[in-house]
Amino acid sequence: MTPESPENLEPFGARLRRAMDTRGPLCVGIDPHASLLASWGLGDDVAGLERFTNTVVEALADRVAVLKPQSAFFERFGSRGIAVLERAVADARQAGALVLMDAKRGDIGSTMAAYAATYLDKDSPLFSDAVTVSPYLGFGSLRPALDAARISGAGVFVLALTSNPEGAEVQRTATPDGRSLAQVMLDHIAEENRGDTPLGSVGAVVGATLAEAGVELAVNGPLLAPGMGAQGATAADLPRIFGSAVRDVLPSFSRGVLRHGPSVAGLRESAAREAAEVAESVK
Repeated sequence: MTPESPENLEPFGARLRRAMDTRGPLCVGIDPHASLLASWGLGDDVAGLERFTNTVVEALADRVAVLKPQSAFFERFGSRGIAVLERAVADARQAGALVLMDAKRGDIGSTMAAYAATYLDKDSPLFSDAVTVSPYLGFGSLRPALDAARISGAGVFVLALTSNPEGAEVQRTATPDGRSLAQVMLDHIAEENRGDTPLGSVGAVVGATLAEAGVELAVNGPLLAPGMGAQGATAADLPRIFGSAVRDVLPSFSRGVLRHGPSVAGLRESAAREAAEVAESVK
């Protein structure tokens, strides 16, 4: 599937469901940490960034369901880094991968609308199949992104219960009606996805390293699960955390796969191994 094909007029949730079913339920991050660049024998500069990124796209874009570039690692190189990111997004989508831009944007009004135009408008050079957003200025602050995504057939992944330990002080806070703040966000997501088939296009980010979820995760949308591999979570943890919603989980691996570069074969073998283990755990 290419960006120009008629299938891309379908909602993101339908396209993601098909990609997960045919390519396997796997998301691989494109996270060019300085330490990873060094381990690949590359410089911490634009040339190293470009070589790293192009290699990951070459190795994986024609076989994994989702590639997830972390925008911050490109932004730190300024306009030249963003140029590398633009090319990576276009090349990955051309090869058939869905691109989830990990930008975690969150603001209000016209600023949120500008973020939405950056990642969710088909005329933008950074147009992606989906983007991560932060709802902690209030779920309603995400409306420009939610509306833009629906118009363009894109998706939005909302931070709900993240894998970092600091997140609990906000996300586990009880609201006046007794629900945790995370549950409030998940309930909003479920409402956005109501009636969508085979899968809604508004997803939640729920860390795979959590001891337990403690919330209702059946939101009729995808559940992005960071924390896999190098951060400690394994495929075997997914059924325990996600329960009956496990089939909608999109586990996200970064260093666990990327450390096998710069060998294209090494990256492919690692991704295939992780995908097979996840598929076995979530079936």
